[in-house]
Amino acid sequence: MSDTKSYKDTLNLPKTDFPMKAALVTREPQRLANWQEHGLYDALMAAREDADLFVLHDGPPFANGDIHLGHVVNKVLKDVVLRYKSMAGFKTPYVPGWDCHGLPIEHKIQQKLGPKLREMSKPDVRKLCHEHAQKFIDIQSKQFQRLGILGDWANPYATMAPAYEASTLEVFAKFVEHGLVYKQLKPVAWSIENRTALADAELEYADRTDPSVYVEFAVANPGAVKGQFELRDPASVSLMIWTTTPWTLPANLAIAAGPSVEYAFVKFDDEAKGRITIVAADLVTKLFGEREHTVLKTVPGEQIVGMEYRHPFVGRTGKVWAAEYVTTTEGTGLVHTAPGHGEEDYGLGRQVGLDVYCPVQPNGRFDSTAPNWLTGLSVWEANDAIIDKLDELAVLFKKTDYPHSYPHDWRSKTPIIYRAAEQWFIALDKPYTVGGKTATLRERALESLDAVRFFPDWGKARLRGMLENRPDWCVSRQRAWGLPIPVFYGDDGKPLLTVDSVKAVSKAFAQRGSDAWFTDEPKDLLGGSFRYPPGFAAEKLTKETDIFDVWFESGSSWRRVLGDNNDLRWPADLYLEGSDQHRGWFQLSMLCCLGAFGMPPFDAILTHGFTVKPDGTKMSKSDKEYVTATQEIDRHGADLLRLWTCSVDYQGDMAVSPKVLADFGDRYRKIRNTLRFLLGNVSDFDPATDAVDVAPDSLDGWFAWKIDELIREITAAYESYKTHRAFALLYDFCNVTVSTIYGNAMKDRLYCEAPDSPLRRRCQTVLRRALEAVTTLLAPMAIYTADEVWEFTPKTPDGQWSVHLAALPKAAGMAQRDEWATLMRLRDDALGQLEKLKADVGLNKSTDAEVRYTLTAETRRWLEPYGVDLADLVAAGSCGIVDGDVDTVQVIDRREDYALCARSRKRTPDVGSDPEHPELSARDAAVVKSL
Repeated sequence: MSDTKSYKDTLNLPKTDFPMKAALVTREPQRLANWQEHGLYDALMAAREDADLFVLHDGPPFANGDIHLGHVVNKVLKDVVLRYKSMAGFKTPYVPGWDCHGLPIEHKIQQKLGPKLREMSKPDVRKLCHEHAQKFIDIQSKQFQRLGILGDWANPYATMAPAYEASTLEVFAKFVEHGLVYKQLKPVAWSIENRTALADAELEYADRTDPSVYVEFAVANPGAVKGQFELRDPASVSLMIWTTTPWTLPANLAIAAGPSVEYAFVKFDDEAKGRITIVAADLVTKLFGEREHTVLKTVPGEQIVGMEYRHPFVGRTGKVWAAEYVTTTEGTGLVHTAPGHGEEDYGLGRQVGLDVYCPVQPNGRFDSTAPNWLTGLSVWEANDAIIDKLDELAVLFKKTDYPHSYPHDWRSKTPIIYRAAEQWFIALDKPYTVGGKTATLRERALESLDAVRFFPDWGKARLRGMLENRPDWCVSRQRAWGLPIPVFYGDDGKPLLTVDSVKAVSKAFAQRGSDAWFTDEPKDLLGGSFRYPPGFAAEKLTKETDIFDVWFESGSSWRRVLGDNNDLRWPADLYLEGSDQHRGWFQLSMLCCLGAFGMPPFDAILTHGFTVKPDGTKMSKSDKEYVTATQEIDRHGADLLRLWTCSVDYQGDMAVSPKVLADFGDRYRKIRNTLRFLLGNVSDFDPATDAVDVAPDSLDGWFAWKIDELIREITAAYESYKTHRAFALLYDFCNVTVSTIYGNAMKDRLYCEAPDSPLRRRCQTVLRRALEAVTTLLAPMAIYTADEVWEFTPKTPDGQWSVHLAALPKAAGMAQRDEWATLMRLRDDALGQLEKLKADVGLNKSTDAEVRYTLTAETRRWLEPYGVDLADLVAAGSCGIVDGDVDTVQVIDRREDYALCARSRKRTPDVGSDPEHPELSARDAAVVKSL
């Protein structure tokens, strides 16, 4: 064979139909269609029919708009967990769902219709809301499926479905049975924009600057201080309060003082008037600064309790009451108290018998019980008016701007207020008995935290703090689109709310849906067999107009989704949502389940952070760097977004932008190209007939051990839900172990050895194992890519048609050997010398060099069996071993000494040793003659 170019035809060059380019955007939908056609989800459920269950309960997203990147992160993490668990041998049914009721959807309809909405009947409004929700259920379902989320998409759950609504009322009936439901006039977070109460989970905080005022309330009983000081006018003594909500001052009914706080009588300004005010002693310097003042006396707070004062602009007097919650961290140490506008104020008012006075209407404007100069003003307009009045009355000590984080309505993005309104509540601190144990709902919730596993661990402390400090749960809302609270009222206004009445309405809703509340008569809702309690008659009943807080609905999802599905169970093994759900779905699902049955609905909680811009700031749709999920899927393919999600540590916020995703494509391509390399080099390998035993004392043995190590470490990462570690391990294996070390070392034998030579088959045996390991370990993350690779992977007869039906790989049991550390150290040394030769003498190809090992007798005994591996380790042309006192390696330039083999392109001393092929090495000549 004189024409050296023809030797290329004798090489075992990789051959595969696996595409050179990913083309995910076009190939993924085709593969998805194939899965749907062949029923992959049903096939998986059938294959795991008798396996142990692993239940991940899907927290329902709102059926409102296209999916965003937060949805991608959430659904991908869920899908990765379930696919891993399935490959680990569990049955993993997944029922997706949607939250359909409530303000987000009604707000969309309100934006669309404007003032016309208020002219429409509730059934008509609800019909539009239902259509809107169903539209986006259909849209989001397709988008989630395009993302590759595997589940029972033909049978999702929706909170607006009649069966779901009926199930929610069954949960509510248990709360009624336990005596935890009550109605009361009480301050709640109130959305002026949407004219409804809001739950804590419906509040978001944003920076805002409000006026901060220090106001002097004149003491009304001078006798309380007379005789303690030489005063020309004892009536000039005042109590100084501080507030950042001047609009609540008309509702002031008391001042709270800390009984153990030390208070100072401070004389200031005009000596002739003898002006004195009372403030916390710790705050005197901060309040007065360089302003002329004198501390006349200090007394403990218990000595000013009982003082009476005159309201500065309303004709009433109030009294100082003791309150342990008073602190001296800011303000004056005397707390303005309006029981109709604050939780602590309300608590103190209840304790001492104050009215729950609220002069603010649902629209945020003052009613006629306020001073006439305030009536009709909004609370925000009233701030300036009240400050002007205080200044006019000479009781305004100081006014400043106060920047702070303030609660806003999560939907309208407008600031909320706290105002008293009659609402339905669930009591957190009332004991009830369930499962033979008597405790409050709060006590049960706090105790149950010890039985729940948290990922990350800090989630437990966060949820504990929220449960410890939250008020009773306000479950009523003043909207149209939602599940009606099933309460009837007699002609005397007394509520009809019993276990039987709730269950009767539940039965009606199961048959006709909750729209029946707005169309049916009370007697039809309760049914002909309902027995009316004394004092109630069917023809005199009216219906409650409030609906449930949507969190009560979604928080009851375990009952309908897990309790009524034969393929599922509760408690679920895992709830997985964003970290904001500690105060949302996690907490309220727990309260619903504990209130009904005395146990939490989950065994573990996993939380992830939020997607942010690369600079760490919040992402907004108006930003140039905003990532539109559907556009990025169409641009890069779902696998790239899935793999990016798995690559970041989701426990914190995740920085992302279109550029970040585009740059991440290089990492995806590295993994894909490694798979191409593996596929190409096992294309002529049949694992059933060509596999051979792998010698431990070989590079193949080292690589087999690395595969085992990869399997063990990635399995552990998946098991602890550390997807970012699983990705990092897989990427490093492809980038370093395969590409840089083993794959580079094996190219000569893969391409140049005889196709069925033992050396090549041994290499292919471990490459085939690596291919299967990488593909199956990648499968939960990059689902389309892994399945495509699986399609081309040489399989044993029992191989599955989809990688997602396969099991996780098992470690083969290759034990680690001591000499491998020495071998890799010598390799690193040789590579360093090759780099130096490249710089010094222009040695550009490692195959032009010989690597010579100087080894001690013991090391030589270990390494000599590696044979040609010692040259291939650094892709050298040849190698030699000599005896020495220490283990070293030397790289020698052989361009002047050895001829170049025309086939392998290696310089070896035996090139030309075969007279038939003088341009080949002995090995290559033998291979050519055998073909």
